[in-house]
Amino acid sequence: MKIYYLLFNFYHVLFCFSNPTVTFDEFFDYTTYPFLSFSSNDEYLLFHSRYPLWNNNSYSHNLWIYNIENKQKILITENLHPSIKPKWSPTGNYIALTLNNDQNLYLYSVQSNELVSIRIGNETIPLGFTWSKYDFSFYLVALTNKEKNVIEFQINDEISTIFEINFDRNQLFAPININFIKNISFLINEIIYVPSVDQLVFTSVRIIMENIEDFEIYSINLQNSSFLLVKLTNNEAIEEDLQLSIDDSNEILFRTLSLCSTKKQFNDTQGRLYSMNLINGNMKQIGKHFSGNIIGYANQFNGNILILGQLGTQVHIYTKQLLKEDLIHHHGWNGTYESIVISNKKNLIAFVHSSFNKPMEIYFIDNIDELNLAKSITNNNQLFIQRNLPQGIVYTWTNQDDNQTIEGILHYPPDKFQSKNLPLLVLIHGGPYYASVNHLNYNGGYWAPLAATQGWLVLEPNYRGSTGYGDEFLNQIRHRPLSLPGNDILFGIDNLIRDGLVDSKRLAVGGYSYGGFLTNWLITQTQRFNVALSGSGAIDLSSTWGMLDMPVLIENLFGGFPWNVPDLYKNESPIYYLDKVRTPTHIVTGEIDTRVPSSQSYIFERALYSRGIPVQLITFPNEGHALNNNPWHQKIKVREELKWLHKYGNQISQ
Repeated sequence: MKIYYLLFNFYHVLFCFSNPTVTFDEFFDYTTYPFLSFSSNDEYLLFHSRYPLWNNNSYSHNLWIYNIENKQKILITENLHPSIKPKWSPTGNYIALTLNNDQNLYLYSVQSNELVSIRIGNETIPLGFTWSKYDFSFYLVALTNKEKNVIEFQINDEISTIFEINFDRNQLFAPININFIKNISFLINEIIYVPSVDQLVFTSVRIIMENIEDFEIYSINLQNSSFLLVKLTNNEAIEEDLQLSIDDSNEILFRTLSLCSTKKQFNDTQGRLYSMNLINGNMKQIGKHFSGNIIGYANQFNGNILILGQLGTQVHIYTKQLLKEDLIHHHGWNGTYESIVISNKKNLIAFVHSSFNKPMEIYFIDNIDELNLAKSITNNNQLFIQRNLPQGIVYTWTNQDDNQTIEGILHYPPDKFQSKNLPLLVLIHGGPYYASVNHLNYNGGYWAPLAATQGWLVLEPNYRGSTGYGDEFLNQIRHRPLSLPGNDILFGIDNLIRDGLVDSKRLAVGGYSYGGFLTNWLITQTQRFNVALSGSGAIDLSSTWGMLDMPVLIENLFGGFPWNVPDLYKNESPIYYLDKVRTPTHIVTGEIDTRVPSSQSYIFERALYSRGIPVQLITFPNEGHALNNNPWHQKIKVREELKWLHKYGNQISQ
């Protein structure tokens, strides 16, 4: 028996070591799929793939058309605009799209496989578009360039212009007919056409998010010659993901994220789903008994709606049936489902899925009750199946101050699952209204698995304010936006040490965006961390409120402006506790970051340098908050952070 046992263990170890771990370079060669859409005739699936082009210092944004019958795909373009979604024509014979760094519109003919440019003028910048009820007409939303002699901080002249564009389907190269519809005194984010009432419905947005009331849904009636603008919503929420209801031609569907202001007319909520009747204005919440976070949906012709719902660290598929209130949970794979779409007639379903040990791909199925049988139609990330990936589990602890249960994700180094006395890296998610979930999306912001391959046990805590744990859990971060989640994290570290999983003398902390906020806060509250990685974080919340492009978030978290609750702003700002910092700190920021101004990182670096604390600041040129203009920047960010961890983290040599 002992001989067989030894043989079993030998082959088990041999199998575990048969696949190599992910290398640093491989980690960043990862493809994502931001967009899926079925054609109206159920014959094709359109999808967008994104991956880095290292030699070009850019990303490839490929648009593919997949033939459902013969399972073949055709590349339409390698230069799709990254944020303006393509749209199918009503019959499915054409696709309207825009290209990156190109102010023209393009039409792709499915029948002829031609991509034709539609010139709309050099002074017009497309923001979005929607087809009319015909294949030869669509509505364009554009921003018109204006020359300015000075730079205005308050941009009060954000004007969107709506045009109707008509073209000859038989002569795509012929001149087009452009008709002016209306100027709108705000930027339009999304737009759809509702044929049953002949209306355009769209969402408003501002470059600087100062008032949550600036984000609403509007409509204009195209049968009215004055095109009167009608405001359809009046709530403290960001509305997005507009879709037509297939079951009721007079209804639209949309998701919301609520951020209550000091007016306190509404409560903060996770992602919610609503329908609105355009005839009588009635609005109702869909899936109102679901306690988690709704991050996506797709509606069926029978009135049912498939919903992507996050509960804890899982994002699964649920059905809201027409005559039932409660959602039906479909038990498929564990992990994260994204970008779900349904065809109009045959109820064909496509989605993106990934998990800790399963890379992101697009899957296709014709029966929602057979999710486990879905087949992938892409294989761009197959390399990662051939790698020995870190194993992730959910880890739970209690904040001893108020007995609130907190959970997070633990990533074990490959072949060290459930090992003891490991060095710990706490990587904190941004948001704060976000969460770390069971997925695989390798990039410079989500690099916990890469850190694990370097020998770190990585904890991703879902602190108070995270989504997926109920609205009360989300709201508890208000008025204690750093100290409360900071304590949640510290109690998690204490628990890991008590469980024997972590070496208390080898602790590191880091995060980006709000994760950077919390990193900066934590190293002012304790000296237990050997090393810190601060990415685009803030240290003075009053000046941050005055300079970032989303001041409504800071007002929301603090429950008022700096002059309303000055003590709270001071008590929760790391800058007033920098005399307590002893932790060597690595800082990164984007040169033109307006979400979290780079000046916060400059002040932080100067303060630590003045105090003799080891510090390094890297600023990435021509990069905003997401660091997504040049793929090398995310790669360099993580490379330098790993160097800093190796230098100061007391990490055992591998």
